[in-house]
Amino acid sequence: MIPILTCAAMRDADAKAVAKVGSDALVEAAGTAVGLEAKRLLRSCYGARVAVLVGPGLNGADGRVAGRWLKSRGARVELVEWDHAPALLRGHDLVIDAAFGTGCSRPFTAPKVLPGTLVLAVDLPSGVDTDSGALLGEPMIADVTLALGAMKPAHLEGPSTDFVGELRFVGLGIVNTFEDALVVDQDLESLIRYSAHDHKWIHAVQAFAGSTLMPGAAELVLRGALAGGASMIRHTSRGDVSDLVRLPPEVVHTTDLGVDPRCRAVIAGPGLGPSAWTWLRERMANVEVPVVLDADGLDRTPIDELSPRNDTWILTPHEGEFTRLTGQPLGLNRFDAVRDLARATKCVVLLKGPITVIANSAGALRVINSGTPALATAGSGDVLSGLIVATVARGHDPFNAAALAAHLHGRAGGRLQHYASASDLVAKVREMLDGLDHYGSV
Repeated sequence: MIPILTCAAMRDADAKAVAKVGSDALVEAAGTAVGLEAKRLLRSCYGARVAVLVGPGLNGADGRVAGRWLKSRGARVELVEWDHAPALLRGHDLVIDAAFGTGCSRPFTAPKVLPGTLVLAVDLPSGVDTDSGALLGEPMIADVTLALGAMKPAHLEGPSTDFVGELRFVGLGIVNTFEDALVVDQDLESLIRYSAHDHKWIHAVQAFAGSTLMPGAAELVLRGALAGGASMIRHTSRGDVSDLVRLPPEVVHTTDLGVDPRCRAVIAGPGLGPSAWTWLRERMANVEVPVVLDADGLDRTPIDELSPRNDTWILTPHEGEFTRLTGQPLGLNRFDAVRDLARATKCVVLLKGPITVIANSAGALRVINSGTPALATAGSGDVLSGLIVATVARGHDPFNAAALAAHLHGRAGGRLQHYASASDLVAKVREMLDGLDHYGSV
């Protein structure tokens, strides 16, 4: 995972790193990392025309080191001071934006660049607020932003995200402890867990999904859970859907009212139809295992009936469901809004969207930026719910299970063509997990 730090937290982390290794060594490491990223963009340094827009602080110092590094490798480098920069930078292959990073607190209008000029932002595009992503002026639109030490909220939310471009990261050994993090591919290496003592009930799931009104949701949830590694699924629908959809043959359909005590986790809500919470309440009155509550399970669900759950329940709303749960619009600060709902319900909350945000009741955050437009299709959320409940059943705590499953879901969507179906997504998840299982990465 890559840490996400606010401006104040990053300032503290930088100060500790400077005390440990010295400011010169830290700047040298950061500037060299910027130079290497510039070389990757240029492919060849020799003869490349590079402008480095430098400011008065550490960001500017990083840019100066990068410029020196590129010049030593044959690039033609021009240093441009932020307060004497022309309105238009001409005649460059690459512009390195090192004017202001996390410390930007003033309006800043960046120079324009000609079409075709590459732009590399050092840590953040200059002219954005680190913590909110608000624009403090007119930043350059970067082709690549190289985050230094940690991700910042402005990389992932707010108007600033339109200026970040491809987001890349170098740690520099600055941050060692953190609460908030961006989930990355390497984290999936811990997703699959096997034991010599496994049997069909060891990762079993109870699913309350589907109705005669919306039978297809049940099939997608169940197939998602099987793809995610559920070893056994007991399924209860609201009305008999067995003649309406192709339920996987591995699933046991039951009309029992409760949850089998051998099940390790429960998924409840998708496709159950109106007033689902009333129907679910009696069936889950005494459930003692983690629950994923999704879709119709969140419709008109009283928050006071969800609390306290001590992070054993996972709520997975999209924006509309989030608004119904909280009674107010989501607003621009999605990170704090998700934290607030998690604290209020004492549940893990996963807010779906182009950037998926997950919080627990302690306020810790996990962010997923692997989603793509290919996931904006009917049923993809049902597949995600199945993946989450299977990941919980395989032994992950609900907070990390939600994060791992959401990242896997996003990565699988990224390997699909636009407008692919949710069924295609299930097949891609299986393919990725097979690769993960054999090779330890995706």
